[in-house]
Amino acid sequence: MNMPYKEIPIIALSCNLVVVTGSAFHFIRYKQVNLKFILPFVITSIPFAYFAGLISVEKKYFTIILGICLLTAGVRMLVRRNDNYEQTKGPSIFLSSIIGSILGFLSGLVGIGGGIFLSPLMYNFKWAKPKEISALCCLFIFFNSIAGLIGQLQKVDSFETINSYWGLIIAVFIGGQLGSLISINKLKPRYVELLTAILVTLLSLRVLFFS
Repeated sequence: MNMPYKEIPIIALSCNLVVVTGSAFHFIRYKQVNLKFILPFVITSIPFAYFAGLISVEKKYFTIILGICLLTAGVRMLVRRNDNYEQTKGPSIFLSSIIGSILGFLSGLVGIGGGIFLSPLMYNFKWAKPKEISALCCLFIFFNSIAGLIGQLQKVDSFETINSYWGLIIAVFIGGQLGSLISINKLKPRYVELLTAILVTLLSLRVLFFS
């Protein structure tokens, strides 16, 4: 939408935070959060998201990184096989920490949240069941969005930026609440993933070729 590219991570991370705050509440309420499983991803993502948020990236490189990240995530979700996830085995603490660090860095740098990469990885390697993956990604996005946002806000006039898009923040809050309730209780996770994949793939093409 031709907004200043330095404002994009701030708005995106703010929207992430608004959505996952409500979703985290619902996942905790329905007792679908496994802290032992989640902590290695979250703890390592926080410092990397913060320091990445402090990095200034030229528009050309920012656009390329963002577009490739979105395209990779979108295509991966489109082609994922619909396997049986009753038999799952989580990654080691070391591997969880490495993945959390890398995705936290990407989250803070371009404002993507990180969960959009973590979710396909977990489905592909059958590290958890679908509802557990959703809960993990929700909390993962929550914490590294806060860290990345703090870093980003130190580079831009934050209050003016966020106030310019208050309508979007409200819309995201309403949609996020409805979406989380529907996905937890009624809609199959694969349907949510397919809808997200289509949207993300289209946006990646827009960023790469028309920005």
